[in-house]
Amino acid sequence: MTSKKNKQLNKGASIIETLFYVVIFVIVSIAVINAMIVMTKSFKETKVQREIAQASEILERISREIRGAYHIETLTGTNYLKLDTKDDAGANKTVEFNFTGNNISLLENSTVAGNLNGPNIKVQSLTFTQLTDPNGQALKIVLTIQAADDVQTRNFDFYDTVVLRGSY
Repeated sequence: MTSKKNKQLNKGASIIETLFYVVIFVIVSIAVINAMIVMTKSFKETKVQREIAQASEILERISREIRGAYHIETLTGTNYLKLDTKDDAGANKTVEFNFTGNNISLLENSTVAGNLNGPNIKVQSLTFTQLTDPNGQALKIVLTIQAADDVQTRNFDFYDTVVLRGSY
């Protein structure tokens, strides 16, 4: 009779064993969820850094146009820059950069070519400072941008000073 009782007791799991398995499942679940949260935050930060890196091309485009210019015009108190330059064929060309709202618009020969920044980049400020010397002209540029998806709302500053090639 005792062997029959032992067989019946060995058939099922005890409450302690069940609790042990539940605790192990909860610990593993918490570790997996935590890893997913960390990966999501890391992905968002990588996306913000990628957008900022792409936005640095704005300053590169402005600098390239300034280098090729032979005359610059900035309006004091505004975020506007007008460049007189030449195109690849040698014809005169006017390039304008205008900062309005959160966008920097590009105009070529008074025709809107579009915005330099993408929809995920907010331009916070754009400043042009003209530097004139008897030996030449230069332009100091300060650009402050912010990624639209950045939950920390960090501002990223870019600086450049460009000498006009035609001015020396």
